[in-house]
Amino acid sequence: MAKEKIVLITGASSGIGEATAKTLVNNGHKVILTARREEQLNQLVAELGSDNALSVAADATDFTALENVVTKGIEKFGRLDVAFANAGMGVSTAGTEKGDPDEWSTMIDINIKALLWTAKLTLPHLRQNKGHFILTSSAAGRKPIGGSIYGATKWFAYGFGQNLAEEISEWNGRCTTIAPGMVNTPFFDEAKPDKLDPQDVAGAVLFAIEANQRNSVREIYLMPTN
Repeated sequence: MAKEKIVLITGASSGIGEATAKTLVNNGHKVILTARREEQLNQLVAELGSDNALSVAADATDFTALENVVTKGIEKFGRLDVAFANAGMGVSTAGTEKGDPDEWSTMIDINIKALLWTAKLTLPHLRQNKGHFILTSSAAGRKPIGGSIYGATKWFAYGFGQNLAEEISEWNGRCTTIAPGMVNTPFFDEAKPDKLDPQDVAGAVLFAIEANQRNSVREIYLMPTN
């Protein structure tokens, strides 16, 4: 097994973030978990064990609150090896002409600003360990989708991941952009059991961080078989 990693996960209370936390701890790593839903985070820590996990509830769009998460995590575990910027959301009304500007604003805050805040706050600590930044983009960020403002935010995430990989390679850091297709998570109102499972994305995160340091896994693109 690869050396134990200390991993910060945003959007950790359900879906991809929750599955990733469980997968990492089951494979010998430790996690710092954050999301807005404190009760769900506490339940997850109780399941994983307080020696393996720390939860700090915060809104990832709040720079100061997220800074507190990073501080508390390093106080507990002593270092940070990986940051997984996973928090994100979509909109209920598709399209540009029919779209809701208020929804767009909220989505931009979480899909773009929270990603930037996570990188800004964690990179100084990752640099110390030649660490690893991972982010959740989307298959929607790799192809045009008519009128999709959500897709456009994921285009930003995808491009940012590519640019960040070049930036942190200067100190031998690694950056992985994960671009999944449809995943069966609470993101959707109806279950999508024939699509990707959060565990599929969690497995991709595990693969990327456990790859030999000489191997910088720049991108993982996952699509449902059906």
